[in-house]
Amino acid sequence: MHTRKNFIARNDAFTCERCGAQVPPAAGTSRNHCPRCLTSKHVDDTVPGDRAAACQGLMPTVAYEGTDPGNLDLIQVCQVCGKRRRNKIARDDNKEKLYTLKI
Repeated sequence: MHTRKNFIARNDAFTCERCGAQVPPAAGTSRNHCPRCLTSKHVDDTVPGDRAAACQGLMPTVAYEGTDPGNLDLIQVCQVCGKRRRNKIARDDNKEKLYTLKI
């Protein structure tokens, strides 16, 4: 059996389970976190976009890394299982919320 190992681009609209925001698809990129509260959901297992995780916990952004404001990585941690994940910042992410986090 062949297992897919490469990224599966997803850009679906969703309702944020943390803040209730209606999140539209992102223009020109993939989206997997809420731009308002910077929270994602633990839906991917071994491949980004596979939607195979059983956990389904919320993954708030706890920090960010990088120095270029347009190319930062969000650091997210699942509140259920503790999995850590890096996520690229999106153009429409809430920068005020982001900059309150530790670097």
